[in-house]
Amino acid sequence: MPDDTQDAISGGHLVAKALKAEGVERIYTLCGGHIIDIYDGCVDEGIEVVDVRHEQVAAHAADGYARITGKPGCAVVTAGPGTTDAVTGVANAFRAESPMLLIGGQGALSQHKMGSLQDLPHVDMMAPITKFSATVPDTARAADMVSMAFRECYHGAPGPSFLEIPRDVLDARVPAAKARVPQAGAYRASTRSAGDPEAVEKLADLLTHASKPAILLGSQVWTTRGTEAAVDLVRTLNIPAYMNGAGRGTLPPGDPHHFQLSRRYAFSNADVIVIVGTPFDFRMGYGKRLSPDATVVQIDLDYRTVGKNRDIDLGIVGDPGLVLKSVTEAASGHAFNGYSNGGASRRKEWLDELRAAEQSALEKRLPQLRSDASPIHPYRLVSEINDFLTEDSIYIGDGGDIVTFSGQVVQPKSPGHWMDPGPLGTLGVGIPFVLAAKQARPDKEVVALFGDGAFSLTGWDFETLVRYDLPFVGIVGNNSSMNQIRYGQAAKYGKERERIGNTLGDVHYDKFAQMLGGYGEEVRDPADIGPALRRARESGKPSLINVWVDPDAYAPGTMNQTMYK
Repeated sequence: MPDDTQDAISGGHLVAKALKAEGVERIYTLCGGHIIDIYDGCVDEGIEVVDVRHEQVAAHAADGYARITGKPGCAVVTAGPGTTDAVTGVANAFRAESPMLLIGGQGALSQHKMGSLQDLPHVDMMAPITKFSATVPDTARAADMVSMAFRECYHGAPGPSFLEIPRDVLDARVPAAKARVPQAGAYRASTRSAGDPEAVEKLADLLTHASKPAILLGSQVWTTRGTEAAVDLVRTLNIPAYMNGAGRGTLPPGDPHHFQLSRRYAFSNADVIVIVGTPFDFRMGYGKRLSPDATVVQIDLDYRTVGKNRDIDLGIVGDPGLVLKSVTEAASGHAFNGYSNGGASRRKEWLDELRAAEQSALEKRLPQLRSDASPIHPYRLVSEINDFLTEDSIYIGDGGDIVTFSGQVVQPKSPGHWMDPGPLGTLGVGIPFVLAAKQARPDKEVVALFGDGAFSLTGWDFETLVRYDLPFVGIVGNNSSMNQIRYGQAAKYGKERERIGNTLGDVHYDKFAQMLGGYGEEVRDPADIGPALRRARESGKPSLINVWVDPDAYAPGTMNQTMYK
């Protein structure tokens, strides 16, 4: 690299210094001529450059890295199609409230509006799906604007930012003294708020006097690392807890306050319902599934989310972990109705009532969970996966109908051990999430369940996992269909039109894995699922167990078509 002066520094090296200051350990990327000076800077700063086969994978991996580590992820892609290929990953992070920075290349400023190679209006395209979208206008501003973009990732609920850097801005060199390089820990304030003290006190009073309380612990509980506070609250105040999204695993299976199958019953009969870190979106029936007679409380990082789509009785904006901790502390000053004046028996009756509803739902499903039918019933597959998981298994779901089955059965045994796309419902997150999770936590086992349609979108990056020697246990629930859509078509247009545009080939994904240097195995008998999973674990390789599942079995969520209501 040419050296004009002793203390000159290029834009790419300034970017790398800013990434280092933010604690970024690796970037996910697909190479392009517009961005290679960032690679050169990363080498000097000790930041790993992880190259993938598709920019969507790079963006999803940056999102996944943020979820696993609690630190922002970063993807770097070239201009034009490189940046547009990453749009889906950024959009997914936006809806999932995941902090990441996408850096995109751009043609030289000196060629602005002249039709340079891969020139597109990236900033305008990214603005609606990011918290911050901008161009770096000057080389000396490169590090400063990277830090600015990261700061914006944490404004309110977390989310992605986008920066484009024109090629001549990135490659140019400026005197080091002219460039502002923000120092680690010196350019971002704490965003952790414990909420309005009066509202916290009111919630503590509501919970201590409730006869039938229930709480939903959503993704923000994990995002803010509020697990300990959430567990302390439900145990101290004796409250049944339901978990969704990344909040799954907050309480371990078998905990007396852990409930999963009785959520609708609880929300129809509770007198106080606390919704933590979850919007009233389609997953919540836009708030309509909560009893109209219940006192509803919503806690969220984002003021705009509280009370959206449904009226509430109390809203608290703040860090869910700190808010829940404050509520528990405030409740210690109240006469706790759960344990005094006969309240203990009333709360016990409520927990017993929910446990009975839970057991009833399980017993209805038990024959399918243990089914010996062939083709394999999806409930049997996900039941076997649930039994296979250890406390160290990070579970990743990537698919439609098959992952809907797993959401009712698979229970992560530790916090932060569940990953799914989130409310955008993006297919194709599985392989990039495996990549991010295994690199961030090499000590953890990673288990991923794919629909065959979902795997097809980003599956070629299985080769990346082989290339980087990242073993994981992958399962493809293969019904040669996009079954969630197929069911809706059959219901709407009749059986004679159920297979329009949703039928896939009978692909042997086990052989695909073998071809790329991984471990692969085919399963048609349900008795063979467990042994195949154990052999995949023992192989020490990236693996795909291709399980042929019944194409005519549909998850209840699919049959209810809840995502479209």
